[in-house]
Amino acid sequence: MTEERVERRLAAILAADVAGYSRLMGEDEEGTHAALTALRREVSDPKIGEHRGRIVKTTGDGLLVEFPSVVDAVRCTVEIQREMAQRNVEVAESRRIEFRIGINLGDIIIDEHDIYGDGVNVAARLEALAEPGGVLVSRTVRDHVRDKLGFAFEDMGEQQVKNIARPVRIHRIRLAEEAGVPSVNPSYPPTSPALALPDKPSVAVLPFTNMSSDPEQEFFSDGIAEDIITALSRYPSLFVIARNSCFTYKGRAVDVKQVGRELGVRYVLEGSLRRAGSQIRVTAQLIEAESGRHVWAERYDRTLADIFAVQDEITDTIAATLEPEISAIERERARRKPPGHLGAWELYQRGMWHMLRRNREGLTTAGNLFREATELDPTFATAHAAFAVSAFWQITHGFTENAEASRVELLASASLAVELDPRDSLAHSAMGLAFMEHREHAKAIAEHEIATALNPNSSFGQWCFGYALNFAGWPEEALAKFDLALRLSPRDPAAWAYSTLRASALYQLKRYEEAARSAETAMHTQLVDLVWPLVHCAAALGQLGLREKAIAVVAELRLRRPGLTVRKFCAWPHNESRTARSLDHIAEGLRKAGLPEE
Repeated sequence: MTEERVERRLAAILAADVAGYSRLMGEDEEGTHAALTALRREVSDPKIGEHRGRIVKTTGDGLLVEFPSVVDAVRCTVEIQREMAQRNVEVAESRRIEFRIGINLGDIIIDEHDIYGDGVNVAARLEALAEPGGVLVSRTVRDHVRDKLGFAFEDMGEQQVKNIARPVRIHRIRLAEEAGVPSVNPSYPPTSPALALPDKPSVAVLPFTNMSSDPEQEFFSDGIAEDIITALSRYPSLFVIARNSCFTYKGRAVDVKQVGRELGVRYVLEGSLRRAGSQIRVTAQLIEAESGRHVWAERYDRTLADIFAVQDEITDTIAATLEPEISAIERERARRKPPGHLGAWELYQRGMWHMLRRNREGLTTAGNLFREATELDPTFATAHAAFAVSAFWQITHGFTENAEASRVELLASASLAVELDPRDSLAHSAMGLAFMEHREHAKAIAEHEIATALNPNSSFGQWCFGYALNFAGWPEEALAKFDLALRLSPRDPAAWAYSTLRASALYQLKRYEEAARSAETAMHTQLVDLVWPLVHCAAALGQLGLREKAIAVVAELRLRRPGLTVRKFCAWPHNESRTARSLDHIAEGLRKAGLPEE
C-alpha cells in the first residue's frame, strides 16, 4: 500500500478576529451580525481578493486567510485596518467593530477545507496578542517586507506563546503613523480610565476555561480558580483581585491587556481544564498584562481518583509556584530602576534581590534597603520582617561583628512586624527565627505554626518551621518540612539552603550517606561561598569513615574559614541555638573528618 503524501507549501497566514465580539453580540446580536456582515462584504473580503488571498475558513468573529505573497498579506492587512478605522470615526465607541490581526510566514499542511501547522498556530497566537485595530507580525514577516513596504515596525521583543516550543519575535505595525489619521484604533484604550497599579505586584485570576465536553466539569474549573485566588490572597506581598470581579469575565473572549487596565493589575493568570475519562489536564499561564508577555506556564496531568484532593493539589502547586515567580520578576524590575525613584515597596524588593545572594555584601546591602523602606513607611510590616531575616542570616553565616547586638535587632524587628500585621506570615516566621536564636524553642515552634497556618503554601515558612524543629531536637519532623518546602518551590534560587538543612536533619538521624548526598547537592548549587553545606558534608563523610573525601572537604572548609578548628566551630554564635547533644554530634563527625581540635 502506498502511503498518502501530505501536501505542504510555504504561505503567509493571516488570522483575524473581532475584539470584544461576545460583548457586542450580548448587547445587540442582530445589529452586530449585520454590521460585521457589511464590513466583510464591503471591506475585508474584497481587499483579500484584490491581494490574491484565499479565505480558508471563517468563524462567527474570525477569519483565517492564506496568501502566496507575504508582501500582499501585509499590504492587504494595513489597507483593511485603515479602512475600518476611517469607518469607525462616526460610530459610537461601544459599537465599533475592530479586528485584531496576526500575520506569520511558515510551512503549512493543506487539507481540503483547512490548513494546519505551526505557521498557522503562530499567526493565531499573534492575533490573540494584538490590540483592537492593530497588527502583529512575526520576525520572519518583518524581515521579508521591511525593504519592500514603507510601513514602520516596532520591535515588541521575544515572547513565549502558548503551545509553541520556541519564543517568537514579535513586531507591531505602527498603523497610525502611516495612515495619517489620529489613531487607527480610537477606542483603544477604552473610554473608562485605567486603574492605577498598586504599589505591590497585582494579579487577577480569570475563570479557568472548561475544555471538556462534560458541562459538569464547570464546577471543577471554577473551583480551581476560586481556590487559587484564596491561596494567593494569603501572601501579603501580592495584591489579589477578588473573585467577584475576576468572574465577570467568565465565558467571554478576553484581551489580557484590557483586563489589566480594567482591574488595575500587572499580571493575569488564565488557564483551562480538559477531562478525558479518568484523566484530567489543567494548564495555567501567567501573563504580564501591559505587554501581553507570557512569563510562566505549566501543565498538570492527574488521575481523577478523588476530585477534591486533585483540586487541592493543583491549587496549592500553582499558588506556591506563582508567588516566587512574580517576586523574581518584581525584584529584577526594582533592581533596574534608578535608586532615586524607589518607593518603600521597591526598596523592599531590591533588598530581597540582594538578600538572596546570601553573601556578606549582599546581606549588608539588603539590611540597609529594608531599613530605608521602613523609614519611608514605618507601618510596612513585611519590610520589618525582612530586616529581621537579614539580621538572622548575618548571625548564621558569621558576618556580624556583634552577634548579641544582632540578636537584639532580630527580635525587635520581628516583634514590631508581628505587632503591625498579625496576619503577615513572614512576620511570624521572622519571630520564630528570633526565638530560635534565643534558644526559646517552644516559642519558636509556636510562631512557625502560626506562620504556616496563615500561609501553608509559603516554602520559606515551611523551611523556617523545619529549621526550628531541627534545632529543637526533632529532626524527623524537620525533614518532612524541608521536603515540603522543596516541593512547594522546586525552582527556588535558595534551594541549596533547603538541601543544607535536609543534610543537617539527616545527619542528626544518623542517615549519613543521605546527609552527605544532600550536602553535596547544596555545595554544587549554592550561589555563594558559604560553609554550612561543607560542615554537614565533612561531618557525614567523617562518620562514614571516608577519610580521603572528608579531608578534601575539610580543606575547602578551612580555605573559606582560615584557622577553623573544632573548638572555634563550637563557639560560632549560631551554634549557641542548638541543643548540646546536636552540637556534640556534629563536632564528633568533624573530628573524624580531620578537622583539628585546637
